[in-house]
Amino acid sequence: MFDGRWRGAVDKRTAPIGSWLQAHGITADVLTATGLISATATAVAVAVGQMHLAILLLILTGAHDLFDGPVAKAAGTSSVRGAFFDSVTDRVADAVLMGGVAWYLISKGEGHLALLPLAILGVTAIVSYQRAKAEALGLTAKGGLMERAERMILLGAGLLDPVLLVPVLWILLVLTSITAVGRFVRVWKQASEVSPQAIARRRAKIADSRWREWREREAAGGRSALWPERFQARRDASVGNRDARSRRSRRPTQRP
Repeated sequence: MFDGRWRGAVDKRTAPIGSWLQAHGITADVLTATGLISATATAVAVAVGQMHLAILLLILTGAHDLFDGPVAKAAGTSSVRGAFFDSVTDRVADAVLMGGVAWYLISKGEGHLALLPLAILGVTAIVSYQRAKAEALGLTAKGGLMERAERMILLGAGLLDPVLLVPVLWILLVLTSITAVGRFVRVWKQASEVSPQAIARRRAKIADSRWREWREREAAGGRSALWPERFQARRDASVGNRDARSRRSRRPTQRP
């Protein structure tokens, strides 16, 4: 829901802050990594029952997640590698946070309720997987009631008072499950309406756009951050061999 309705407006407001952070030497990878550290600190605070401290740390975690993208754009370092790192870190942070909630519930003698955050974590993984798989197939699966930003906000509301935590967790589970079902239906309809050939063309188009981005980065100067060393070396060797063949073909043949 956040990506669909407010992403553009938020990006406009976070872009100047991202530029300021980048100008002061803060990189997107640093923000992503320190965001995981703050998420771990949040989980520890929840586990020991320091809910108000946990709220502050959760806000700090959300700030890291909010500004790493604008910093990458300001630095011109947005890449597939960075997106992969950010996505994996988000999943680890989700697991750590729900682990902290489960620890807290067990410590309060409500061991059976510890399954609740684990169920939320499982459904959250399904939501993330649906988007990743759909995009790999050239389809779209964004949107829904409970994306990551909404889950963080709702969890913060549950930390305001221990009495609210369990009801909020139930609400989070139900809404996240609705999001998973909604995404499944959306992707199912897209896949039913699109032929395998069209999906192949979409995937080829995505690959072509990435290739153009690599070429633009190389033309601007410097090796693309998206291009791994071994593939760059292979490409350089391939270009060199092609140039050598071209020079040989232009040599005049000597007749006996």
